[in-house]
Amino acid sequence: MSTEVTAKSPAPAPPGKSGGAAGGNLLLLALDGLRRNMRQYGMLIALGLIVALFGVWTDGLLLTPHNVSNLVLQNSYVLILAIGMMLVIIAGHIDLSVGSLTAFVGAFAAVLTVQHDVPWPVAVALCLLAGALAGAVQGFFIAYLGIPSFIVTLSGMLTFRGVTEILLEGQTLGPFPVGLQKIGNGFLPAVGPKTNYHNITLLLGIVLIAFVVLQEVRDRKRQGEFSLDVPPVNLFVLKLLAIVSALLIVTLLLASWQGAPIILLILGALVVGYGYVMRNSVFGRHIYAIGGNLPAAKLSGVKDKKVTFLVFLNMGVLAALAGLAIAARLNAASPKAGLNYELEAIASAFIGGASMSGGVGTVLGAIIGGLVLGVLNNGMNLLSVGTDWQQVIKGLALLAAVGFDVWNKRKSGS
Repeated sequence: MSTEVTAKSPAPAPPGKSGGAAGGNLLLLALDGLRRNMRQYGMLIALGLIVALFGVWTDGLLLTPHNVSNLVLQNSYVLILAIGMMLVIIAGHIDLSVGSLTAFVGAFAAVLTVQHDVPWPVAVALCLLAGALAGAVQGFFIAYLGIPSFIVTLSGMLTFRGVTEILLEGQTLGPFPVGLQKIGNGFLPAVGPKTNYHNITLLLGIVLIAFVVLQEVRDRKRQGEFSLDVPPVNLFVLKLLAIVSALLIVTLLLASWQGAPIILLILGALVVGYGYVMRNSVFGRHIYAIGGNLPAAKLSGVKDKKVTFLVFLNMGVLAALAGLAIAARLNAASPKAGLNYELEAIASAFIGGASMSGGVGTVLGAIIGGLVLGVLNNGMNLLSVGTDWQQVIKGLALLAAVGFDVWNKRKSGS
């Protein structure tokens, strides 16, 4: 018995080759960690490659300060919707109504402020309340009456689009008050000593970088305490360096133009807040539970109906916020606003790592997916690619992301 155990023990490496073996082991560990964390790092790598490629193809126009600022403003509504849609998909549902709901909220804001002279802060509060009510109604039908989310939100898509037409009477309505316009077009004021950069933006960028690094280190430490699978140290350090470099570059680009857009601060607060909820709160764990295994979640005491109801209520609020952002940016409400926004939000979630079967996804992944689509759109516009080919390329990107998810599941299952 003891002889067999001794025979199975690995022989020590020769002294002269220990350094090479250690180096080879480190490389193998890094590659193995990258393979096991491909869902987490794959789209980050893809986003970096897309930015680099379009940066070269556009002769650097993609990464000019002015264009980076426009990139944030143009895609803010998609990123806001993608956060809410990611939660919906993680819970095992879908929401087809968000595009029409954004149009309805924009129309509602225009009617309040332009036709009835309601102060814009009051109008914003009423619009968010209207979005919450719309999401709550849909959530009630889905959670408590058991009607599939596809049917309920398809009905909502048609209903909100029709109500938008009724409110605007088929006309474009604007302009909005200046305070409301700043939500979609405004920038932080310039304060402090006169430099070549926007001081507040630089300060916020440094704070954000420090926060991200501390959060990543804390998450890794927590995973280790619970004996969870963590990436190798060298891969983790490489990830931190990539994130810090990207955030620093974006901060310097924005600070060298007009500073950080106001909508970027709103978006940043959403990412931090929802990221914390999904990682650390009971509600976030319950969303993952009902999407991953609903029968088991019920047996564990999860109130699945309440969770589903709140997920759709939250989606309504975020759709209202996105509607305010896009209406403020365009400075008008249009009956045709919000077309295909639901498809862009769904595509962002899936490209960002959401699973068709639910239970998988992160808030950061939704942002990365939205940025992938945003950079593709912006880069192809700079290259004067026709809208027909843009649709083809974005469709193939979505197909590739979902195909990768299916392949990854089959590989891990085998």
